[in-house]
Amino acid sequence: MDLLARMREICLALPETTERLSHGSPTWFVRDRTVFVTLHVEGHHDNRFPHLWCAAPDGVQGELIAEDPARFFRPPYVGHRGWLGVRLDGAPDWAEIRELAIDAYRTVAPKRLVAGLE
Repeated sequence: MDLLARMREICLALPETTERLSHGSPTWFVRDRTVFVTLHVEGHHDNRFPHLWCAAPDGVQGELIAEDPARFFRPPYVGHRGWLGVRLDGAPDWAEIRELAIDAYRTVAPKRLVAGLE
């Protein structure tokens, strides 16, 4: 399964999510308004490798980058807000990617929708 199909499977399984292009990249929204994950299949700007940007809870960006800087990075434009960049080249750990996407959703979704995940 390709990267886009995998990310669709993960993100569209979450309540009230939609997908559309944003700045030319597949992006997933909560209630068609709030972005929680963007996929850059061909890379973006200086990062010429497949990756995603995802919302992250406070402090997670720094922890994951310190733990594994070869796989995680601070993305441009949204990194200053704590978002996380995740490399998808090589053999991604899809269980981990799923957890990161769910955490991203929890970070931006309304409390009622998050409560539905429990």
